[in-house]
Amino acid sequence: MLLCLDAGNTRLKYGLCEGVAWRAQGALEYASFDALENRLPVPPTRIVACNVAGEQARQRIEALAAKLRLPLDWLSSSPAACGISNGYDAPQQLGADRWAALIGARALHCDACVVVLAGTATTVDVLDAGGRFLGGLILPGLALMRSALASNTADLPHAVGHFRALASNTDDAIVSGALHATLGAIERVRAAQPQGLACLLSGGAAADLVPHLAQPCRVVEHLVLEGLAHYGLTR
Repeated sequence: MLLCLDAGNTRLKYGLCEGVAWRAQGALEYASFDALENRLPVPPTRIVACNVAGEQARQRIEALAAKLRLPLDWLSSSPAACGISNGYDAPQQLGADRWAALIGARALHCDACVVVLAGTATTVDVLDAGGRFLGGLILPGLALMRSALASNTADLPHAVGHFRALASNTDDAIVSGALHATLGAIERVRAAQPQGLACLLSGGAAADLVPHLAQPCRVVEHLVLEGLAHYGLTR
């Protein structure tokens, strides 16, 4: 029974995997980390994790593994893993969550695709048909774009609005601007690749993006966890 842990910038995502089936998936605020054990329907036998949340998150996961007396494998970026190769100039600099998402995408979709993680930051990465990661983009997430405007301007609000092609009020203009910027980045990346390239989306803002993207698109709720599970099953 494999416990997969994705320590992201904002929350800890977890999944309990038995073979190829998920027994549980969810997310916790870091303040509620100690509640994780009570969220698991059965005890795990191993942990595989990735971390982009810093040293404190790493220490808490290591302490959990020690408390439960479980082996812990950390997934970090490498030149190759699970049938994909890493085209980053310095492969170890690629975020572990992006690497896990690429592994998950390859396990779910054995062809070229764009992989989007829409969370605190938004990343847009490309896998070719042979499983090579070609590179990608990092931009502020939708909420971060909106909060940056509210925090760094005198008159703009913390916007709560709706998507419009051309907005006629300030809240809608801010929300729509953030969405247009993100959608534009994704579609420009897709336009530079072979026509009809599939897009796999994950993260808290994925549902906001997918209605406005060209098909084919697929939302995978916890793509990083899928990658961690696939990595764990191959070790």
